[in-house]
Amino acid sequence: MKILVCISHVPDTTSKINFTENDTKFDTNGVQFIINPNDEFGLTRAMWFKEKQGATVDVATVGLKDTEPTIRKTLAIGADNAIRIDTAPIDGYQVAKELAKVAKDGEYDLIIAGRESIDYNGGMVPGMLAKMLGYGFINTCVSLEIDGNTATAVREIDGGKETSKTELPLVIGGQKGLVEESDLKIPNMRGIMMARKKPLNVVEPIGNEVSTEAKKFTKPAPKGEVKLVDAENIDELINLLHNEAKAI
Repeated sequence: MKILVCISHVPDTTSKINFTENDTKFDTNGVQFIINPNDEFGLTRAMWFKEKQGATVDVATVGLKDTEPTIRKTLAIGADNAIRIDTAPIDGYQVAKELAKVAKDGEYDLIIAGRESIDYNGGMVPGMLAKMLGYGFINTCVSLEIDGNTATAVREIDGGKETSKTELPLVIGGQKGLVEESDLKIPNMRGIMMARKKPLNVVEPIGNEVSTEAKKFTKPAPKGEVKLVDAENIDELINLLHNEAKAI
């Protein structure tokens, strides 16, 4: 079984976010970048298929040279090959088109992507990728088993979970639950050394047209001031809730 895991290079959620050029560009200075968490759950599940079923695992990202430390971490975790499509990711459609070309060329049985990235939270790429390839698609996937050519997946739906069975090839949008957080792999020294010898293939983009453009970024409004009321002063609390907050 050949597996392709799609990787996004995203800012750590603990990073302080700023913008430059009149709030039109994201400021990367001092920002730590990581593997998109939803993608990391998918990569860990792919590694399970490699260890238990002998699958081969490739990873692919759309990004410039600054994404290579992130993609090399996936090699240190255990991926066999890495592919970097040498263009900046601008929108979901562009990214899906670039990944679709790699997926077609590689003839993969299973493509695992995170259901969304934690930077833009677009949630578009896995579904569009499946459509472009003509593959089945299961989103918000929290469990995946493969038996021969048959995949059994569990996905979250409103009010519960749904179990589906389908044939490969397949695209899934994975998330937390696909594996437990305790199962996520931390690269060890042996993995880091071996990663240096594994291929990181840089491929030219197909150069498809970008459909959207970010005009301006705006930070969330700062938190408002908090008024503290003595626990014994119930009348004052009721007065503030009624006359100032208009909550009652």
